[in-house]
Amino acid sequence: MRESTPPPLARARLDRDGIGRASADRGERFDVDVDARVLLLHDGRALLTERVEAVSPVLDLRRPSDISSALAAAGLEPASLRCYLGRALDDEGAAVAGSPIEAWVIDAEAAALLEPEEARWVGLRQAAPILSDRDSGLFTQATAIVNWHRSSGFCPRCGAPTEPIEAGWSRRCTNDGGQVFPRTDAAVIVLVTDSEDRVLLGSNAMWQSNRFSLLAGFVEPGESLESAVVREVGEEAGLEVVDVEYVASQPWPFPASLMLGFTARAVSAEAAAAVAPDGEEILELRWFSRDELAASLPEVGFPGRTSIAGWMLEQWYGGPIESSPQGWGA
Repeated sequence: MRESTPPPLARARLDRDGIGRASADRGERFDVDVDARVLLLHDGRALLTERVEAVSPVLDLRRPSDISSALAAAGLEPASLRCYLGRALDDEGAAVAGSPIEAWVIDAEAAALLEPEEARWVGLRQAAPILSDRDSGLFTQATAIVNWHRSSGFCPRCGAPTEPIEAGWSRRCTNDGGQVFPRTDAAVIVLVTDSEDRVLLGSNAMWQSNRFSLLAGFVEPGESLESAVVREVGEEAGLEVVDVEYVASQPWPFPASLMLGFTARAVSAEAAAAVAPDGEEILELRWFSRDELAASLPEVGFPGRTSIAGWMLEQWYGGPIESSPQGWGA
């Protein structure tokens, strides 16, 4: 099942410019760079260009000087947080190749001033299916780092406030000067098949009824990824699996996960026939052949193709699952 094309949200062509983050005058140079562009974020939503018939919207990347001038003229506060995302590697959209790009978090009043049309402020789940690979990757990166800042305002060692440094990629304790760095939670997601090449899908207790996806769970401390696959499938489905193989990974910033995709096979036909949901996380389990999956549409919901779950499921299926509701979770 190995594919050369990465999963959605993991295809962005961007130079993250880790060395440039530490430059003492990087922010000042960004503010006066005519090629610099800003990804605006408000309440977890990014600003997209106006919808035009037959033209897909893109991220509305604006010049920093234009944003700052508009806010200053209205007497509004500047961005509450600025994070340097890196440099564009292509000429897509409003940014030319080599353009530095920052994410700016602004409040409701500033958002209304810069773009009062509420429909143009869109969340990542809704925007990803219509954005290009680069724009969806930029939005994913920005969402992940901003989520980390939102939950890291205090030092985990002493409880003192922290402040952003290094272009938004670290925070410093105001008490002891110690640094805190962004964290990512590793989670495995597994496409399990049986001897008939049917796929095992589960319905999570947190979802609406009649929605199914791959089994998944977080990696525990001191645990290998392969062991996590075996444990999670065993816990959620009562099934022993073998032939665990890595496929691909996808950032999933809801709020801070890295989804690591695997395939695995039921140890025997008897074990596959005896699967049982745990009744807590998973309420229902079903084996689907390709024909059975096709026959279940559109009544049964499957994961949207912007998630690695939808991507892996379509790789197994052999083509797009067109009639499935799009855009819901992993």
